[in-house]
Amino acid sequence: MASQDISSKASEISRDVQVKADEAMKGASRAAQTVSDKTSIAAQTAANNTQTAAQSTKDSAASAIGVKHESPGFLQQTGDQISSMAQGATNAVKNTLGMGDGK
Repeated sequence: MASQDISSKASEISRDVQVKADEAMKGASRAAQTVSDKTSIAAQTAANNTQTAAQSTKDSAASAIGVKHESPGFLQQTGDQISSMAQGATNAVKNTLGMGDGK
């Protein structure tokens, strides 16, 4: 009888150990899945932030290029206006001195 009790107790302990091992494996699996999910979310967030930063940099560069392209037009207009004013002043001086075309 003692041998049967020992065998029964060993089987019971073996089942308990197996249940505990299964529970530990399930817990580890859940923890691993949680880490995997959080890593995936962090990676996606980093990718989105990188994409946003790249787009912002691209937009800033495009804006700077646009300003650069607009500047020559502005400078050309300003130069033309100054030249026109200088020509007008020259004509006024010539007319005052009697050297203009309308003698």
